[in-house]
Amino acid sequence: MTVHAITVLGHDRPGIIAETTRALAGLGLNIEDSTMTLLRGHFAMMLLCDGETAQADIAAALAPLEADGTLTVEVRAVPAEESAPAAGPSYVLTVHGGDRPGIVSSVVSEVAAVGGNITDLTTRLAGELYLLVAEVDLPVGVDADEVGASLRRVAGELGVEVSLRAVESDEL
Repeated sequence: MTVHAITVLGHDRPGIIAETTRALAGLGLNIEDSTMTLLRGHFAMMLLCDGETAQADIAAALAPLEADGTLTVEVRAVPAEESAPAAGPSYVLTVHGGDRPGIVSSVVSEVAAVGGNITDLTTRLAGELYLLVAEVDLPVGVDADEVGASLRRVAGELGVEVSLRAVESDEL
């Protein structure tokens, strides 16, 4: 089987997900992983699909999505990789406060500095309020309290609030 990464980006409208997934199902492709969201009125979707369909055939089946010029679709083969389970505990990181450049970079750099891996990240801007929510895996042996203290120090410099809390197994 071949894994294909498919992205659909552009102006939002009703039916994009239905049209995309109908075309993929019609080709016998299985959606193994996906994420879809709206980014300030722009639709963004990424899918990993498994199946024995040629890349060109997938692109041809999805071409009608691009017909009016408001969406772009890309298809490419990617290596099949198994998701490795987190080596250490998982946490939810939240940041909120006044918007300013550098919030994401500063906060995620603290996670990276201890070898942490961000497995999901969402940000939203509502007026002047900025919100970041991330799922974070920390390596075994890393002291989460120390990471939290480091994040609070950086958050203080940015003028935002931060929290890092352990994920309950039923939350994921």
